[in-house]
Amino acid sequence: MKHLLLGCAVAALMLGAPGGDAEAADCTVGIAMYTLGAPYFAAQVAAAQDQAEKAGCTVYTADGQNDMGKQISDVEDMVARGVDLLILNPRDPEGLVATASSATAQGVKVVVMDSSINPRADVVTQVRSSNDQNGFLVGQWLAQEMQGKPMKIILLSGDKGNEVGRDRRLGVFRGLVEGQLVNEGRAGFEVVGQGWGGWSHEGGLAAMEDLLTAHPDANVVIGENDSMVLGAMKALEASGKSDVLVLAAADGQKEALEMIKEGSYGATGLNDPDLVARTAVDIGLKAVDGSLPADFPKLELTTPAVITQENVDEYYRPDAVF
Repeated sequence: MKHLLLGCAVAALMLGAPGGDAEAADCTVGIAMYTLGAPYFAAQVAAAQDQAEKAGCTVYTADGQNDMGKQISDVEDMVARGVDLLILNPRDPEGLVATASSATAQGVKVVVMDSSINPRADVVTQVRSSNDQNGFLVGQWLAQEMQGKPMKIILLSGDKGNEVGRDRRLGVFRGLVEGQLVNEGRAGFEVVGQGWGGWSHEGGLAAMEDLLTAHPDANVVIGENDSMVLGAMKALEASGKSDVLVLAAADGQKEALEMIKEGSYGATGLNDPDLVARTAVDIGLKAVDGSLPADFPKLELTTPAVITQENVDEYYRPDAVF
């Protein structure tokens, strides 16, 4: 197995791009993203690439363009190029199992980042934020904020079948029910509609426009990430609605935190793409050089938090990529 060597030559290459030499460094890292269609993912791949380059590794990156077939092909290309470490953000928890396990069988250390994969996949570990716990804390905050008020909720979800989105929304609803029971001794709210925004600003805008037409009396918008909620706010602004509470189950996008500071955005869960990505790379490089403990857990979660106007200054970084 190649040994990691700080200070070796570095090259960062997009798959299929001309130039570069995969043997220029003593470690080679592939970062296979299922999409770069939202700022979160762009920040995540940038952080992973930077962390690998700091370790002196050649880096290949690929954008699966939200197409599982393309992402499978991207991973196969990386394995063929001889990567030592594959950082994989899978499009589908089931559809990438065979591909991840095949890479491992060929000697590649595979670390799954952010999105989940079925535990039967043969990988080093999965690294992500605690989607359920972030959502739970956001839900509890919502229960406190809306105490005594009826809730007609519009839900903005990412992709159908995505386990991250499912865990986030169920976490929010679990926290909301628990918070209502603690605060009021009862629980009750109405989800008047669910839209699919594909995790993007544009998708959130389009979904919100449709849902607002059908449910003009909605007074709460919950998104499974900040990007969709920021798009939804454009639809709310265009319709003249200023009395809707907006919040997200996760992310902590800089633009959302700025709005939280000024009071126009309720809350969001902490899902730092920089922290998740750098943690995944660090763990993976330890697996490559043999220093990772044999009993390292198959799931590594970052610490959950709900970001509100009361604590936003702890998390806001004006120079953040995301």
